[in-house]
Amino acid sequence: MSELENLKNSLNSIKEETGKIIIGHGEIIDLALVAVFTGSHALVEGVPGIAKTLMVRTLAKVMGCDAQRIQFTPDLMPADITGTNVYNMHDRKFDILKGPVFTDFLLADEINRAPAKTQSALLQCMQERTVTIDRESHRLSPNFTVFATQNPIEYEGTYPLPEAQKDRFLLKIDMGYPEENDEKQLAMMMLNDQAPEKLLEADEIKSVISFEEIAILRKEFQLLKIKDELVEYIIKIVRLSRTHSSILVGAGPRATQALVMSSRVYAALAGRDFVTPDDIKTMVVPVLSHRLILRPEYEIEGLTVQEVIKEMLQEVSVPK
Repeated sequence: MSELENLKNSLNSIKEETGKIIIGHGEIIDLALVAVFTGSHALVEGVPGIAKTLMVRTLAKVMGCDAQRIQFTPDLMPADITGTNVYNMHDRKFDILKGPVFTDFLLADEINRAPAKTQSALLQCMQERTVTIDRESHRLSPNFTVFATQNPIEYEGTYPLPEAQKDRFLLKIDMGYPEENDEKQLAMMMLNDQAPEKLLEADEIKSVISFEEIAILRKEFQLLKIKDELVEYIIKIVRLSRTHSSILVGAGPRATQALVMSSRVYAALAGRDFVTPDDIKTMVVPVLSHRLILRPEYEIEGLTVQEVIKEMLQEVSVPK
């Protein structure tokens, strides 16, 4: 079996097994896998009760990883997430008490409820996969991935994420309500005592890849081809965001890198070994939507970032 065939088979197995628990969010699962396989992080936005926590726990189980959850609150301190040194009276030395960031997949629930100091502590973990405790550095898991959630309908008592921290997230995942048929399927599962949470706790799904295989699969993604003209297409889109009339702050070079990486992973998830313009178009909104700041006069008129991005895509010619 070739490396590309192994990659496709592994991705199909992950999606199939995850779909047994997460009903009706196929596109969301794809975006979550894009974050994992690019070695990046995702900002997840959605109302309560739409399986954000369940998605992270399920992915961790299917991919042979550990998962932890932090409920961010206004009184959460940096040491609460990174850990601290505790004096061991028996051995007369300090032992490290590791925080929840020492895991593979971390769900940072309602991250915007924590003060800036605590958010900054998470920033080092995201960027460097390293934690500094009492001036001593500790390496985190090579698979360390943060899924940070925000509630789009509650802003009272929140601390908006700084733009620098938003840029550390590869993409933003908007989780909406399930379709009617999917919601009916969920309801029937509850009646049959087959609630997704119970199935996960009862080990009804299996790990289809191991912790170590994630690094192998990440290397196999590099085999996917992306033509030079498609890279130029990505650059034109990102650079247009810096000069567009309705945008106050455009995307930086990190957005260009994110589009290149995410488009390649998304192509593999679609079962192809090459990137198409449609792959790039699909990833533009998730990659750019949290990086752009609209001019106030356009926001007052009710214009959204997503609408502006769609306008930009119409202005940039698609490579043949």
